[in-house]
Amino acid sequence: MTNTQREERPERPAESDGTAHLFRALGRQLKFLRERAGMSQKELATATHCGEDLISAMERGVRTPQPEFLILADRALNTGGLLEAAADEVREALARSRTRHPGWFRDFARTEAEAVALHDYNNQVIPGLLQTEEYARAVFTQRRPLLDEQTIEKRVADRMARQQIFERWPAPTLSFIVEEAVLQRPIGGRAVHRAQLQRLLTVGRMRTVELQVMTTDRTEHPSLNASFTLVTPRGRPEAAYTETYGYGRLITDPAEVRVFTERFGIMRAQALSPRETLTLIEKMLGDQ
Repeated sequence: MTNTQREERPERPAESDGTAHLFRALGRQLKFLRERAGMSQKELATATHCGEDLISAMERGVRTPQPEFLILADRALNTGGLLEAAADEVREALARSRTRHPGWFRDFARTEAEAVALHDYNNQVIPGLLQTEEYARAVFTQRRPLLDEQTIEKRVADRMARQQIFERWPAPTLSFIVEEAVLQRPIGGRAVHRAQLQRLLTVGRMRTVELQVMTTDRTEHPSLNASFTLVTPRGRPEAAYTETYGYGRLITDPAEVRVFTERFGIMRAQALSPRETLTLIEKMLGDQ
């Protein structure tokens, strides 16, 4: 019996209808046009009001250029409408490739993609929406039983794609509570850990995000048994999502959801404030 496992899941629409190839080709085209214009990734990021790491991810085909970005990039690179002309096709492709995840996670992924509010508590690992590509790869690489390389790369790409939630406007309400012990665990090694802490600082400084740390010195804690996410889809009541050993559960019963809502509210009062959290992460980076 082999120790390497391939995750079974239905084929993604992005794989079956060719939209994944469109995104990769568009990334290569973006890189070519940027280099032809003599512009660095940092300069293009400034001109399009996004992060340098996002430009890099789009050029590698890991993240999908949003239609609004293509319009700004077209002007910044002076491509004469070449990139802007692809905006409608990209918008349609994004609509066709919403489902990218294994069956047990699919309902939540669909709900998350249309959320107007999301509140996440994690006591084991950095939340997927906040992970760097290298951190996510380390998480999937270390999983047991081992996953094959193709599955690891698919899982990483899918996780990075979910982070497009930060680029939506109007922005959803986003808040995260992470245990201090999670921040101290150097998953992937020192370099990956440092980059992950820097990513937390970047996200934590967004005006659309509140990031809090639950420190290990707290003498009271309302949710020691599991991580969870509260999500409010557009036009529907709040739901809760929990996951254990690859078995996810999307909870919609109001009485059950209320339990998680109360736990999250108490933890927000017990955890460090967002400003105190950023100070703690800055100190952790300075101590390395």
